[in-house]
Amino acid sequence: MITIREVTKGDLNDLCRLYEELMDHQPTNYEKIVEVYEVMQASGNYHVLGAFKDGVLAGSVMGIVCQDLVGECRPFMVIENVVVSDRFRRLGIGKQLMMNIEAIARERDCNYVILVSGGQRKEAHAFYEKLGFKERSRGIGSICLEEGMTKNLKDVSPCRNLLAAGLFCESTEKKI
Repeated sequence: MITIREVTKGDLNDLCRLYEELMDHQPTNYEKIVEVYEVMQASGNYHVLGAFKDGVLAGSVMGIVCQDLVGECRPFMVIENVVVSDRFRRLGIGKQLMMNIEAIARERDCNYVILVSGGQRKEAHAFYEKLGFKERSRGIGSICLEEGMTKNLKDVSPCRNLLAAGLFCESTEKKI
C-alpha cells in the first residue's frame, strides 16, 4: 500500500538517500538539509510530500507556493525535486505524488503550476507530458539552468511566467 503524506523531520535521512539517487549519487549534506527544511516549514509555502510503500520512503516531490502581483494576484506553484526510487518505479507512485501536489496547489488557489526538471531527464519528461504538462521553455542568454514545463490548473488566459532559474515558460490553457 502507498501512503502519501508531508515529509517530517524524522524522514530527512531517508530523503537524503532518495535525493542522492536523483542527483546521480552525489552525496547530500544532512545537517544543511535539516537546517533548510526547518526554514521551509516555518514559511508555510513549501510542501515536501513523500510516498511511503510499506513504511519505506519510495518517492518525493516538493511544491513551492509563490505569490504573484500580476492580474488577480493569484499564487502559482513551482514543482521541483520529483523523484521515485529506481526500485519502486512503474507502481504509480510518481503519478500519486503529482496528483497530491496539484491538489495542494488547487487548495491554495494557485492559478497554474510550473514544473522544473533537468533537461537530460527525457524519460521523466515523457511521464510529465502524460500528466498534461507541456514543455514551454526557451533560454535567455547564458542564464538558462534547467528546462521548465507548465500546466494550468483552471481555464485562464495564456500568460508568461519567469522561472527562478532564468527561464521563460509560456503556459497554455488546460483544464484539469
